[in-house]
Amino acid sequence: MKTSLLATLLAATLLFTGCASVPLGDPKVDAQLKTFASPPADKSGIYIYRNSFVGQALKKDLHLNGERVGETANKVYFYRQVNPGKQTLSTESEFSDNSIELITSGGKNYFVEQYIRMGVFVGGANLKQVDDEEGKKNVLESKLAQ
Repeated sequence: MKTSLLATLLAATLLFTGCASVPLGDPKVDAQLKTFASPPADKSGIYIYRNSFVGQALKKDLHLNGERVGETANKVYFYRQVNPGKQTLSTESEFSDNSIELITSGGKNYFVEQYIRMGVFVGGANLKQVDDEEGKKNVLESKLAQ
């Protein structure tokens, strides 16, 4: 009983504290992307960020249209340009991947937040599209990941 209680407390502590790290991108590219320039008319820009208090010690895989984008940590973001149309973003969660679909238009940026939520054994991740104002604010507080 004491062992399972200790394990539960340790898992909860790691979920709310600590800080995972991932390889960061070039600071010059980071600064350029934070100007939020519109992509070319034949491309859509997608910023995917994570900026939350919960689950800072966790890393989670992120996929866009079936291809791995990278591993997220708190206060990091990724940027990808894609052809306009249907986009599927997915992230690993506790028991299976969670995903969302976006329909994007050329010449426009989109913002998606990956957030961590409490799970049975570890924190799970989910995704949601956010408006430009919220997305830009959180990207500015984050660093570009590789």
